[in-house]
Amino acid sequence: MTRKYFLIGFVLLIACLLATAILYPHLPPRVPSHWNSHGEVDGYEAKWTLFVINPGIMLGMLGIFAVLPWLSPRHFEVDTFRSTYLYIMLVILACMTYFHGLLLWAAVSGQVGISKAIMGGVCLLFALLGNVMGKVRRNFFVGIRTPWTIADERVWNATHRLGAKTFVVGGLGALILSFAGAGFWAPFAALMAAAFVPAVYSLIYYKQLERRGELA
Repeated sequence: MTRKYFLIGFVLLIACLLATAILYPHLPPRVPSHWNSHGEVDGYEAKWTLFVINPGIMLGMLGIFAVLPWLSPRHFEVDTFRSTYLYIMLVILACMTYFHGLLLWAAVSGQVGISKAIMGGVCLLFALLGNVMGKVRRNFFVGIRTPWTIADERVWNATHRLGAKTFVVGGLGALILSFAGAGFWAPFAALMAAAFVPAVYSLIYYKQLERRGELA
């Protein structure tokens, strides 16, 4: 099963490289690489960087996700939720593939106003991650890792059950706001709230257990 996930990941990486190679002769010497909060391009890179930046990050992620199970200390093993762990890897890689496609499209077509499409991808990423957040078990690498979730398994589990809801609701809510023309900051605030609320909850719940003397 593990090989299947990594094979799909490599297919996504190769798809980015092939698409870049096919479109390369049609690209301008410098291509848009960054957008500000107003959706305006504020950064350009040489077109050859399309072979390096996103594909390089994706390759690095594949390597990191391959080695983290070996690095996990006892009682915090990634293997306890391996299928969810690998699903998270693929969701992130698929999102990066989508972003790479947007960069290529902007460079080829000259339609550089893609900030809304980028925000939409981030919103969908939040929702997809939230869909499995409750299945993530205590570890040092993936999930809502605050001092209080790491310290107590009950806090970890309760925080991730809440995080599953806030990530899905926040991601879908931000997606609706983005495509309703709310600009950048309203969807961004919704995403930040989705991540911030469970982090604060982990502290509150930990302190409740501490006052009741129920911590191990």
